[in-house]
Formats: sequence, C-alpha cells, structure tokens
Amino acid sequence: MSMREYASAPSHTYYIKHSFQLYLRLYKRTFDLLFSFCVLILFSPVFLIISLAIKYSSTGPIFYSSLRMGKGGKPFKCWKFRTMYKDAEQKLARLLETDPALKKEWDTFFKLKNDPRVTNLGKWLRKTSLDELPQFWNVFKGELSIVGPRPFLIDEIEQCVCEKKEKILSVKPGITGIWQTSGRNLRTFQERLYLDERYVEKRSFLYDIYLIGKTIFVLIFPKGAY
Repeated sequence: MSMREYASAPSHTYYIKHSFQLYLRLYKRTFDLLFSFCVLILFSPVFLIISLAIKYSSTGPIFYSSLRMGKGGKPFKCWKFRTMYKDAEQKLARLLETDPALKKEWDTFFKLKNDPRVTNLGKWLRKTSLDELPQFWNVFKGELSIVGPRPFLIDEIEQCVCEKKEKILSVKPGITGIWQTSGRNLRTFQERLYLDERYVEKRSFLYDIYLIGKTIFVLIFPKGAY
C-alpha cells in the first residue's frame, strides 16, 4: 500500500461506516412509519374498546405516560394504557417499606410479579401486552422504534445503567427487542442490560424482522409478561 493509499484508508473506512449507519437509520425510520401507521389505523377499534373498558372499570385516566430516555439521552413521554389504580405510587412506597421480600424482588427486577397496584383489567392487558399499543404513537412520532432496547426510566439510566449508558442510548429504544422475546420479567435488570447491548451490536434489517416474528410468537404464547 502506498503512503497516499494508507493516508486515505481511514477516511474511506469512515465513509463506508457512516453510509451504512445512514442507510440503517433511513430504512428503520421508513419501516417504523409504515408499520406504526398501519397498526394505528387497523387497531383503532381495539383502542376504542380498551379505552372504554378502562374508563368504566376503575377511576383515573385512560392513558398513562412516564418520562423515558430516548436516543442520545433525549427524554420523551412514553404512552401506555393505564393498568394501575390511581394511587399506585403511594401503594408501592408503603409496600416496599413494610415487606422485605417485595423490596428484594423490586430491587432485582424493578417489577413485582403479584403487584397489588395493578387492576384486574390491567393484569389482562399486561399479560397480552395490549397495554403497550399506544406506544405505536411514539413510534409514529419518531421517539421509539419498532425494534430496539427497552426504553429506560431516567432514574434507571442514572442509577443503574452507568457505563453502558452511551452504548444503549446510541440507538432509539423500541417496543420490542431481545429482552421482550427472551423471558421479559423473568430476567434480572442486569440480564436486561446485557441483552440490550447485544441488540446494539447485532442490529440489522434481517435481525429486526427475526425479532418481530419472535414477538408474534411470544404474544400468542406469553412468557414472563406481568
């Protein structure tokens, strides 16, 4: 290799890498727009039925939003159908103060398997993952992707993700991904981080299609959803 070729090699490699990343972003955004638009239109009757069921089964709003960390550390409101009672946060604080076993479960999984805060309808919505249908609006707006790492709460990013933060936040979070199709809440928080890192490293068009197909299977035969 001549000196001139050697000098130009790094910039050529950077150009190829940059072009690939640009292509990946463009394809994902196009796919996300088309997929989310179709879901929002085709499932609009389901949205209406669930909304009415929530409205008349418990006190509180139909939708619930929580502040999540998006790509590049940009926060956004992540939407779901409400699955908990109105005073859910106060109930959680009391439970964790008085029950050491539940406190240990919460610290390990950031979830409670038999969560008393969840309504009866909410348990079914979570089991079927229908509570996450409103997140397709987040996808349509460009805040989420169909496939990606699970969106983290801001407190989770600051307290638990630490040195993995830059890598995981280098891509858009997604509605589904490796964690959601690999046991979900049966996984510890640290295992979830590992799976999110794996997605960032392996992401491609074919891998996204594979995970979407796996998600459909998991929705029919749910495991670890609560």
